Amino acid sequence: MISLTDLLALARRFEDDLSLPVDPLRVGDQIIDVDATPVIMGCINLSQDSTYRESVATSTGSAVRKGLILAAQGADVVDIGAESSNPRTVQVTAREQIAVLVPVVKELAEQGVVVSIETYEPAVARSCLEAGALLLNYSGGLASDGEIFPIVADHQATIILCHIEGGNARDVNARSVDEDPIPGMLDYFDRRVERARSVGVDRIAIDPGIGFSQEGSVTAGVRIHYQARALLNTFRLRRIGLPICHALPHAFSLFEDEFRTAEGFFAVLAHIGGTGIYRTHEVPRIRAVLAALRELDPQAFSQGRAESTDR
Repeated sequence: MISLTDLLALARRFEDDLSLPVDPLRVGDQIIDVDATPVIMGCINLSQDSTYRESVATSTGSAVRKGLILAAQGADVVDIGAESSNPRTVQVTAREQIAVLVPVVKELAEQGVVVSIETYEPAVARSCLEAGALLLNYSGGLASDGEIFPIVADHQATIILCHIEGGNARDVNARSVDEDPIPGMLDYFDRRVERARSVGVDRIAIDPGIGFSQEGSVTAGVRIHYQARALLNTFRLRRIGLPICHALPHAFSLFEDEFRTAEGFFAVLAHIGGTGIYRTHEVPRIRAVLAALRELDPQAFSQGRAESTDR
C-alpha cells in the first residue's frame, strides 16, 4: 500500500536527489522547463495490433484527425508508432512503417503539430525526421545506437532514450523486474547519454521503460507493483540531469472496465516522483489531473528556471 509513512521514508532516504535540477526539454524552437510546465505526449497507433483500441488509427486521414484532436485537447507532442511493442504481434518491416508514418508526419507537421516517432528502426527514424518529426521516441537497445545517434544529430532532433535491456522494446525475454531498478538505470543511462553526446546529440530525455510489455516474464500483479515503485522513485534519476518521461500504465488487470481511469491514477504517482513528460493515451484526463495538481500545489510548478518560449 502507498502510505504517507512509506513516502516519507523514501524521501528521507534519498533526500539529496529531491531538489536536483534537470535540463529543460528542447524540441524545435521550444525550451520547456518540465518541472514548471509538464509536457503531455499523446499517442496514436497506426498498428492494428495495439491493445489500447482508443488510440488506433485506421488510415492516414484517421491518424491526422486524431493528431489534431490530441493537440486541441492539450497534447504538447503527438507520438506516433506503426508497430505494437507487444511481442505476440507480427513485426512490421521498416518499409511498411515508413509507408504509413511519413504521410501522417508531413500533414501534422505542416499544421503545426509537434510530432514524435516511436521506433527502433534507423530507416524509419531518418524518414520521419526528414518528413518533419522533431522528436524520436527511441525504443531500441544498445546495438542500434551507432546507427540511430548520428541520424538524430544530423537533424538536430530531440531523442527520448528508453531503458531497453534487449534489442528493442519487443524483446521481453531480456526484461527483468528488480526490487530497486534505479541503480542499474543510473549506470545504464549514464553510459548511453555519454555515447549519444559524443556524436553530437544534445537534446535528450530519458524514459525508464516501464510501459513496455513484460508478458511471459512476470505476472500482471508483479508488473504493476514494479511500475508503481518505479514511478515513485523517478526523482532518483534526476542525478543524470535530464528530463524524465514516463509512459503511463493502463493496468487492465487492475482497473478492468475502468481502465481508462488508470493513466490518471498513475499520473499522480508520476508527479509525486518528479516526472516531467507524460506519455498517455488519455490526454484530456491527464491534462485535468496535472492542472488539479498545479492548482493544489502552485509552488511546486513555479520553481522552474524558464518557461517555454512558445507558450
